[in-house]
Amino acid sequence: MEALVSAVLGDLISRAISAVVKKCGEQTTAKEQTTTEEDLQRLHQLLLRISTIIEEAEGRCITNRGMIRQVSMMREQMIRGHYLLDSFKCTQKTDDDEVSRRPSFAQSKFNPAKRFRRLSSNNRIESMVVMGRDNSKELKQAVLVLENMVSDMKEFAIFLLAYPRLRRQPYGAYLYLDKYMFGRQMEREQAVSFLLQPEPNGNLGVLPIVGPGRIGKSTFVEHICDDERVRNHFSLIFLYSGNGLKDETATNFRDRCVIKHQNIASGEERCLVVIELVGDVDEGAWKRLLRSYERSMTPGSKIIITSRSEKTAASLGTAEALRLNYLSKEAYWYFFRMLLFGSTDPEEHPKLTPIAMEMAREMCGSFILAHDVAALLRENPSALFWCRVLRHLREQRLENIVLLGEYCLEGGRPRYVWSMANARRGPGDIGFFLLRGDCQKGSAAHGEVPRIRVVDLLSGTWEAVPRGKFEVLCCRSLIPPYYIYTADCEFVQRESSTAA
Repeated sequence: MEALVSAVLGDLISRAISAVVKKCGEQTTAKEQTTTEEDLQRLHQLLLRISTIIEEAEGRCITNRGMIRQVSMMREQMIRGHYLLDSFKCTQKTDDDEVSRRPSFAQSKFNPAKRFRRLSSNNRIESMVVMGRDNSKELKQAVLVLENMVSDMKEFAIFLLAYPRLRRQPYGAYLYLDKYMFGRQMEREQAVSFLLQPEPNGNLGVLPIVGPGRIGKSTFVEHICDDERVRNHFSLIFLYSGNGLKDETATNFRDRCVIKHQNIASGEERCLVVIELVGDVDEGAWKRLLRSYERSMTPGSKIIITSRSEKTAASLGTAEALRLNYLSKEAYWYFFRMLLFGSTDPEEHPKLTPIAMEMAREMCGSFILAHDVAALLRENPSALFWCRVLRHLREQRLENIVLLGEYCLEGGRPRYVWSMANARRGPGDIGFFLLRGDCQKGSAAHGEVPRIRVVDLLSGTWEAVPRGKFEVLCCRSLIPPYYIYTADCEFVQRESSTAA
């Protein structure tokens, strides 16, 4: 049955692609007769329909890889469609919306940071206008692709009904995005499929998961281990966190692991070992450890290794590595808009949506900053306040480029932040805070969470910010494994080069 479904879906996908290519040639002339407003209205209707299909698919336990790929394709096109829809609507409001008003600063031509800031703002506004004028062909193409996807959904819906519904999980509903692992559905199903499939000749299977820091590798693995199928398959799930395995032996390695799950009812003795590495793995220690576990672990046991190093992916895995990358600009905007507006339609906030899109561009794909800024904006849904926050984010980016030569929000790189309230004072009154060395701590550290948050430094709501060096809270995760992210902070009194 599984092979039949895969074959039929493969044929359907190839037919859909062929139909799109054919119809592109046949319908382009007819579509060019429609106005941009008509295309936007049609795109909005198609997005409503395809989001319904995706939500239904994500509520079922789909095991067929062909169907998973098709859902992934639909989700990608839906996110792209939302980005285009919001971009065009924001472009139409550019001339009279507050986001197009540049903040008034002293126009000193001798200040390179101010000049860079003015040019950047001008270029951004011009690029938005150009996008609205020249991207109508891309809009029509998006409408055509979604129309063909929706028209070919009959067979997909029939196969979908054959799969059982998932039990409602508190972290799987898209309406609760604060407690939801955004994206990664395709990668998650690939990982679960690897864990459930037997290895040839009873070998020990190893799956590397590679990605840059703060990309969500630990959260991704936590959701895999919480999957009911995985918990029923393995009798024990261990977690090891360390740095390279250099000093580990087969004897003490087990003692340093944390038991994440124990299935007493299972008659099998299969084990899943999750190894979280910070740096490169010591290959000698890894080989010794692997030989020991191959002798002692029951056939069907598996290992997951997470690392930032590509070397890990190339040398340790028995399966192709899963690579977690930063979200595309379209997916990041969809993520941020859901944090801001939840399940409500951004069209209900016509003045706020263009400002939010500009903010998403300023945040350089940072998950932590997206959560912080969204929390700040939700407290004050005023267009004037949102514009202030947008100007502040731009000033911080430019100030860091001038002072540090870069603006990096991930990986523990140092960066300057300062309060929006202080930015209104004279240059000598601005208190800068230098953040460096962000740290990820487990849920056991929740009792020692720093009282001062980065968002407090930005908003100026903390009345008695200490001078000197102290620790601040960058972000607190609301989903397993409930990590908190902190940074070392130092108060620095200096003159701003962008605000006068």
